[in-house]
Formats: sequence, structure tokens, C-alpha cells
Amino acid sequence: MSGRSRLALFAAAATLMTSCALLPLVDGTTWLPQAAFLVAVQTGVGAATRRVPLARPLTMAAQALVSLLLLTLVFARQQAFAGLIPGPEAFRYLAGLLQQGSDDVSRYAIPAPLTDGIRLMLVAGVLVIGLLVDTLAVSFRSAAPAGLPLLALYSVAAGLSDGGAEGLWFVIAAAGYLLLLLAESRDRLSQWGRFFGGVPRTPGQARDRAVAPVRTGHRIGVVALGVALLVPWTLPEMSGGLLDAAGTGIGAGNGSGGTISAVNPLVSLRDSLNVDQDRQVLSVRTSTNDVSDLYLRIVSLDDFDGTTWKPSQRHIVGVPDQFPTPVGLGPGIRRGSVRTTITAADWYAQDWLPMPYPPSSVRIGGNWRYEPVGMTLVGDHGQTTRGATYAVTSVDVQPTAEQLTAAGQPPAALLREYTKVPSSLPKVVARTAEEVTEGASSHYEEAVKLQDYFSVNGGFQYDTRVEVGRGPNAIAKFLEQKQGFCVHFSFAMAAMARTLGIPARVAVGFAPGSPQADGSVSVGLKDAHAWPELYFEGVGWTRFEPTPTRGTTPSYTVSDTPGSSLPDQVRPSRTESAAPAAPVSPSESCTVQERKLEGCGGPAAQAVPQGQPRSRPWWAYALWVFGGLAVALVPFTPMLWRARLRGVRLGAHARTEEGAAAHTLAAWQELTDTAWDFGILPDESQTPRRAAARIVRLGRLDPVAGAAVHRVADAVEQVLYAPRPRPAAGLAEDVRRVSAALESTVSGRTRLRALFLPRSAVRVLWAASAWWASLGARMAAARPAPRGASGGQG
Repeated sequence: MSGRSRLALFAAAATLMTSCALLPLVDGTTWLPQAAFLVAVQTGVGAATRRVPLARPLTMAAQALVSLLLLTLVFARQQAFAGLIPGPEAFRYLAGLLQQGSDDVSRYAIPAPLTDGIRLMLVAGVLVIGLLVDTLAVSFRSAAPAGLPLLALYSVAAGLSDGGAEGLWFVIAAAGYLLLLLAESRDRLSQWGRFFGGVPRTPGQARDRAVAPVRTGHRIGVVALGVALLVPWTLPEMSGGLLDAAGTGIGAGNGSGGTISAVNPLVSLRDSLNVDQDRQVLSVRTSTNDVSDLYLRIVSLDDFDGTTWKPSQRHIVGVPDQFPTPVGLGPGIRRGSVRTTITAADWYAQDWLPMPYPPSSVRIGGNWRYEPVGMTLVGDHGQTTRGATYAVTSVDVQPTAEQLTAAGQPPAALLREYTKVPSSLPKVVARTAEEVTEGASSHYEEAVKLQDYFSVNGGFQYDTRVEVGRGPNAIAKFLEQKQGFCVHFSFAMAAMARTLGIPARVAVGFAPGSPQADGSVSVGLKDAHAWPELYFEGVGWTRFEPTPTRGTTPSYTVSDTPGSSLPDQVRPSRTESAAPAAPVSPSESCTVQERKLEGCGGPAAQAVPQGQPRSRPWWAYALWVFGGLAVALVPFTPMLWRARLRGVRLGAHARTEEGAAAHTLAAWQELTDTAWDFGILPDESQTPRRAAARIVRLGRLDPVAGAAVHRVADAVEQVLYAPRPRPAAGLAEDVRRVSAALESTVSGRTRLRALFLPRSAVRVLWAASAWWASLGARMAAARPAPRGASGGQG
């Protein structure tokens, strides 16, 4: 195996070893063997084109073209011509898959499901990185810069992962890069020939000294890798950075203190509401018969800067056995106790713990911390909800409208903190709040008027396609356009309540889910929700629901509340849009009672087309394609072999007398074979000088090309007959000059035959015949001689 081929293998291995860092990001590993196969084909194409040889840009273009064909074969063969050649439809399909993958990445928690879009992003990304590494390390002989695309690949994986086994993936990626560097260094050392360093004292010492630089490289690499792994453990811990995994850096010590400063949890709420297929996030069982108020609160957003709402930096402590009484809840308010058991999906990794509000106790294992102001639990140093089952005891606060109306003045500190609005907030927000609440006699009446303005009589429409909006004018724009989803409604109502002097914040979590036949409640991605919480002294933080067609209206804000124990059928908790509704399926149109009795038709009851042929696996199509390519390449085999042989003969050679002699003879062989391809048969009986004159005469060469032929012939005679041959330079260029001159003197038909069916290709058959004869002779010599008949017995 040549040095470049070996280097290409190490480049592919480094790419695949680094791509292992992507494994924790998705739920499934089948994409990695698929990517490994495609990278192997890409590497093989590169090795083949370099042996021709082709120019570096052409080599990269050939690899990119084959990679595109392979991606089309695997992901878009039904939209491609002949299942392989991509056309406009295939490109549109691949672009749609990439868009789907991008949406899925922002939609799902890690590990995300291995959807077709995510699979395409992974495989195509590894192919692109593999192409860059192969081009830099092999085509341009620069393995060190090839570490940049490898670093980019690892950085993406490390930035998105949740920190699990990150040391292992770093070791694997670093080891792949070190192997690539060592392979290049060994290849460079081999080109320098014999190692000079004095006369060795013993025969074995020369071999040891020759490999000394490689051994030194091994040692340096191992030491560098060890330092990279050990130094972070010896330095002071720096947590909370931008690249920290989810949940790291919050809290400290044994839970007795610390702070939490978390990112805005609304980043992916809109994407969760717009998923094509809902996924169950939580399975809930509760002791209450009324699940219409079973909101699961994750965190509260109380810091309003005029642009958005986000959690404030809060002090966190260890989780107490019994939570304190919620702030502001007085003794005269009716309340009950609710026990809820919640099981999170294995793929749902949330830093905050979804719970009914206000909780009074939680039983859960793991590293969790308690934030007293918001009464929330947050994971510490990588702790998430993934696969967790926990029990929550919560307080069911049941205030009346009269109690809320009679609420007193909040404490000054609380009032000051939760009624702050920035000066950048547009005046139209406060002006609209005053207009809507005109005539109200209490903060409670103002809150109810704001809720009804958004959900009933203000002309607002619920639409998840609207962007969240940024900048100080986002709320003003929403009040003007009157279209949005829960983020817009909750943000706007909370901001308007603050302008009226009502303490307000925004809660993020899940609206009531869907009751199941087994008595549980299924909470899905589309139940993700945000709602405002307003503070009333004597009652505490109180939920309101301004979003139309979402959740349930609190009983203390309506005069006549139905006594149903089920979620309000008029205001479902599933996503609705301003666009026309799609036809309702049987499973969606059935009542809750039918669902409890399992009387609804599901997808299994729908008609399934029969008799459709099963799709072959992608590798079967790959075998067919490669077989077809092999058959298609058969007519071009002589041309490819001839181009490869020409490149070897006229390529670089060793800087020794033996290497120069071999290069001279190879150049002469190439010159005579080229003349043969253009119709001048070789005559082995003639001397090089006579053969050169014959080629000049029959080829009708001009004086410049004729002089080049004789220079090559003179160099051959020096090698064959001179005791000390004179070195000759420029032989390869002379041969190319003669080839161009011969091509210019023949007809177009002869040129085509010399290109596609070169006469000198018959040497392959001669070599095969000689090899076969030699093999037969060796086998005959290896057979034991038969015993002679004359050997008598005594």
C-alpha cells in the first residue's frame, strides 16, 4: 500500500472516530455504520483518482460528486433519475429533509429520535468533514490543518450533548487525530530515504535510530493527550459558561447554598407547539377528580427587561422534606391536598422539574435543588428529568372572587420587584391596559378584564406560526396585529398588569393533558404552555388564562363554572391555528367518555394499503449501483490503466543513483509505449539511439520533439552502458513534449483509439501470462518427486 493510500485510511479513521462524539445526541446508532460505509467509498474514490493521477481540485470534485450520488441513493432514490442521479425533485426533497432535521434538532431534547432529517444531517455532515480532512491531509499533505474540521465536528457534539461520557469521546477524537499526525510524519520520514546520523555500532542500532523520530512522536502525542485530560481536573472548577451542558454550574457544595441563573426556557416552546406529530412528554396520575386545573409548572419568569421575560438569578438550597406555605397564602382561603405521580419520557431532558403549583413536598432521587421564591426544583450539575418518576404533594388553592376582590396591599418589597417595567416599554402598552380596565374597582376586576380582553372580546386569534418577536416593540406589535400564541398572550397580560400596579410574572410549563382510558393523563409536546401569574395578598400567586382556545379558564374568574371534572371541551389544550382546520379523524372527534371506554378508532383501524412491495434496504441499492458502475467502467479500463501507468512512470522517484536509473528506464518505456499507441510498433532489437531515430522518422516529429526523443535515448544509453551514468534532468517533460507532438501528427480516429484502446495495454495480458506461467512453474517445483520404481525392498 502506498503512503498516500495509508494516509487516506487514517484520515477516514480520524473522521469516524471523531464522529463517535455525536452518538449521545440521538437515540440510535444505525447512522454511524451507514456514514462509515459512505466515508469508505468516498475515501476509495479519492485514492483511485490520485492513482490516475488527477489534479487536486478534480480529485475533490470527484469525491464530492460521488458523495452526492451516495446521499441521493440512500435518502432520495425515489425522487432521483434511475434511483441515483439527483434532479430538481431530489434536491427539493433533500432540502426538505434538511429543514425537517433542523426543526427536529431544535424541537427535541437529547437524545433526539433518529428521524430521517436528523439522519441526513448526521451522515451528510460526517461526509463533508471526511471530504475536508481527506483533502487537507492527503491531497495537500497537511495533516495538522485537517484537525480544524475535526475540531469543528467535536465542538458541535460537545456543545449539544448533556455531558455524558464527554471524556471518552474526547479521548477517541484526540486519538484519531494523533494517529493521523503520526501516519503523516511516518510517510514524510520515509521519503527522505536512509536515516543519516553516524555509523551505527551494531547492525540493529541503525533500525532503532531510523524509527527514533516516530517513537518520539508517539511519546509526545501520549503526553499531550494526558495533559489535556489531567489539567482540567487540577484547575479550579469554572461552571456556568456558555458551553456548559444543560444544568451544569447551578448550585454548589452539598446543597446548602449556591445560585441559579438559567437561560430562557421559551427558546423551543414555539417549535414544540408546531411539531407534526405529538409525543408524550409526561404520564401523570393524580388523586383529584378534576384535571382541568392540572397545570404542570416548570419555572417562573419574573425578570422583564421590556424585550422578553426570563428567570431572575435566585438563591437555591437543598430540597426540604416539607415546603413552606406559599408566599401570600392566608389562613382563610379554602384549600385541599393533591397527590400526583409523574413519569417523564426517556428522551425528555429538562433542567426544571414539572410540578403542580404550589407544591408542598416532592419525593425524587438525584441531584436536585430547591429555589424558594419560585418554589421550583432545578437539576444540579447535569441532573435532568429524563426517565424520572417522582411524587408531588401540592396545595389546591380555591379562592373566591370575593376574596380576590378584597385582597389587601402586597408587601412593599414584593410590589416594587414585580411591578417594575422598563422605560423602553412602548406607551401604548400602559394606555391599552387603562382603556381595557376602565371602570374596574379593584385589581382583581382589572385582571379579569385583561383576561377577557385577550381570550374573549378583544378580537385576538391563536396562531402558533407567528414569531415570538424581539425588541421593545414586540408587545406593541402583538397588540396591533392581534395574532400569536401563549407566549404573546402571557407576556402581554403580565406586562399590562404591571403597568396597572398588579405584581405579575409568567409561568412556563404544560397545560392540562389528555385523560387516558387507564385513568392517567398524557401530557405531550403540544401541551407546552405559558400563562401569567398575578399576586393577590392573602391568596398568593394566582393563575390566569388569557390565551384563547388553550387550557381552562380559572373558576374564580367566571360567574358560572360548569361542574365537570374534565377539561373544558370548548377550550382544548391542543394547538389550534387561525388557518382552516384539517378534517377531524375518528380518534380526535370521540368524546372523553368514549376514550375512557376505549371506543375510539385509532390509526390501526384505518385502512392500510395492501400488496405494496417492500422497499429494499439501502445497502441492496448500493450493491446494485456499484455493480452497475463496475460494468460501466469496463470499457474505460484500458484508458484508466494507461493513465495510471503514465503517472507512475513519469512521477517522482527516489533521490538515489538507483532511483534515477529506474526513472530513466521508465521514461524510455513510456516514450516507446506512447509511440506504439499512436501506431509506431516497438522494435526491441534496435539500440535506443536507432529506436529514437525510427520514432522521429515515422512520427514525422519536428526538430524540438526530435531532440527530446534523442535526449531520452541518450540518458538510457548512459544507464545501460556508462560505468558512471550522468544524471539527466527533465526526462518526464521531454516525454510529455514527444507525446503532444505525436498526437498532433495523427488523425482524430487514431487519437481516440490511443486514448480509449491504447495498443500498449496488451502488456497487461503479457504480464498476466508471464505471472501464470511463473505460478505454474513454482507449483510444479513444489510438488514432491515421485518415488522411483527401482527402489527395491531388502
